[in-house]
Amino acid sequence: MERLGKYFRDTANEMKHVSWPTRNQALIYTALVIGVSVVVALILSGFDYVFTNMLDLLV
Repeated sequence: MERLGKYFRDTANEMKHVSWPTRNQALIYTALVIGVSVVVALILSGFDYVFTNMLDLLV
């Protein structure tokens, strides 16, 4: 049980050293992640469409 308490104390101490992003930075990073995810989804769906049509032509 003592080890668990030490773990939580050490974790709380380390969290004080974390450099947290500002609200504006967090919003920008969130928008960037969403934007990249949408672009990757569009690219993958495009590949899926092309390969599905190629398979339909062969089968």
